[in-house]
Amino acid sequence: MRTEPDIEIYNRRLADAYDSLNYGSTLSARFMRRGHAALERPFGPATHFGSVLEVGAGAGEHLGHVRHRFESYRMTDWNDIRLARARDALPAALREKVQVGREDATALSLPDRSVDRLIACHVLEHLYRPHEVLREWHRVLAPGGTMSILLPCDPGLLWRLGRSLGPRDNAERAGIAYDYWMAREHVNPIGNLVVFLRYYYGTLRETWYPTGLPSTDLNLFYLCHVTRA
Repeated sequence: MRTEPDIEIYNRRLADAYDSLNYGSTLSARFMRRGHAALERPFGPATHFGSVLEVGAGAGEHLGHVRHRFESYRMTDWNDIRLARARDALPAALREKVQVGREDATALSLPDRSVDRLIACHVLEHLYRPHEVLREWHRVLAPGGTMSILLPCDPGLLWRLGRSLGPRDNAERAGIAYDYWMAREHVNPIGNLVVFLRYYYGTLRETWYPTGLPSTDLNLFYLCHVTRA
């Protein structure tokens, strides 16, 4: 039997190559960016959220797609290398309003009802006991606040096809055993996550991208917005 791969080596390689793997020049990377943009479509410059928390923000890929106004924006992640890159990439005009810091997305240090918008892009599929994570995110959301979630339609047919359009080959060139680590990382299938969201929140705004049809096989991403009563 082969030895267990070193997760620290994987984490370093992933942190070094993440942007090029997911947001480079491949077709799949273009769709990744479009998923972020699609999540922000309901919120234009006329929309205002006082405080925003982004969990699993990585190197700050999503912030550039945010169009609404805010007083404070807190980008959090568990990976210090990616957080350092997020700090370095912050535009000078946003440095007074945007804070970058380490947080455990499953056990946030924030007080109850303290944020007006919570954003989670490509996060929930990675976290064990997602039904409990959703309760934790709900805990910090203020009444009237919005939780916005972007998820991959994994293991849907279109998502699996998309993996072959750049991400797998690029990862293997970077020394990452792509299929093995995706099996380790994506612990929650999209169907289960949608069931949890629909169960906990009777009213939520859903979008399936790119076809708009409510199908895990015919789309790359599932997006939803929940408003706390």
